Amino acid sequence: MPTLESTSSLPMSPARRFAPLFYAATSALFFAASSAPTPLYRLYQQAFAFSPVLITVIFAVYAFALLAALLIVGSISDHLGRRPVIFASILLNMVAMALFLMAEGPNWLIAARIVQGLATGAAASSIGAALIDLDPIKGSITNSLAPLAGMAIGALGTSLLVQFAPAPTLLVYAVTLALLILLAILLWLVPETTERRAGLLASLKPEVAVPPQVRRTLLALTPINVAVWALGGFYLSLVPSLVSVTTGSTAPLVGGSVVAALTISGASSVFLLRKRSAQTAMTLGISSMTLGVLTVVAGVHAAEVSILAAGTVIAGAGFGATFLGTVRSLMPLAKPDERAGLLSAFYIQSYLAFSLPAILAGFLARAFGFAEAADIYAAAIILLVGWGVFALRAGREKPLSIA
Repeated sequence: MPTLESTSSLPMSPARRFAPLFYAATSALFFAASSAPTPLYRLYQQAFAFSPVLITVIFAVYAFALLAALLIVGSISDHLGRRPVIFASILLNMVAMALFLMAEGPNWLIAARIVQGLATGAAASSIGAALIDLDPIKGSITNSLAPLAGMAIGALGTSLLVQFAPAPTLLVYAVTLALLILLAILLWLVPETTERRAGLLASLKPEVAVPPQVRRTLLALTPINVAVWALGGFYLSLVPSLVSVTTGSTAPLVGGSVVAALTISGASSVFLLRKRSAQTAMTLGISSMTLGVLTVVAGVHAAEVSILAAGTVIAGAGFGATFLGTVRSLMPLAKPDERAGLLSAFYIQSYLAFSLPAILAGFLARAFGFAEAADIYAAAIILLVGWGVFALRAGREKPLSIA
């Protein structure tokens, strides 16, 4: 009897041909659900009367929970199988949607985001592994594109529902819940892609380690990676409010479109640069992100949505390219048995940068105003990028050459 590993040489069944599309759609839906609350934060703020700081806390607890799930149960599907873990993640995300539907205050939103983060973290690692099982090359590309595309769909789709449909804080979660139910049914029609194996309890211990040969490169790239993820966190927490306050546009579709522009542009740059070298991706990414951030600041002060959107597209291209270049610079330096620990360390750094600076931005917005907070945040991002470029140039081993 052929093992699961050898089935790739056999004629593919319809279920196996359907599997990559199913897993890509599932990944996209989880990340669409994660960005769906972004256009609603301003409505929640008005309904529950809380500050910009609490908006960023509601956003950040999701990132903390996702990180915890990645570190603790990130490899659990290697032992239980992909489908059981994905099914449990779908059920957990259903609970999160129910909490959003019943929300009567910020505490409900925080609880929903924690549950959603745990569900998304467990699902992301399992779905990502399933896609790699099916096709290592195409799976890697899908793992990069599906989350960004999903976040764009979530932000834009929610904005459309808020602007043109009734019950804005309910309908998006009801639609997402229905789609999750559909996925839970379809999941059992696709084949399992791995065999169960021993070592479940040992896999629950987080493995975080940076191999000695990677430390110099990781240290040099850290300021740039922090800048990239801090930019993403700012957009997914405060940008809809920033757009409304600084431009006077109260249309939810405007703020949601600006957020979606970042992730769509990021996904596009990942796809276009997927065959280029790490050095090329980093060079283009750093230049684009710096120019884009400066353009966004200009749009904020000119109170022009068009300039702000253009800057977002440029910054988003830099976001995707720089992320791709960073991963490609680090992972090949690790031996196969070192990659899990390195990836865990990279996740910790990235998601802390995704969440903690956003909370600081909330305090800045409350103390000085949204435009001033954007100025300070943009200056910090540019300084971090400059620090990273200097570190790469100054490093004796120069893993990248930023010209």
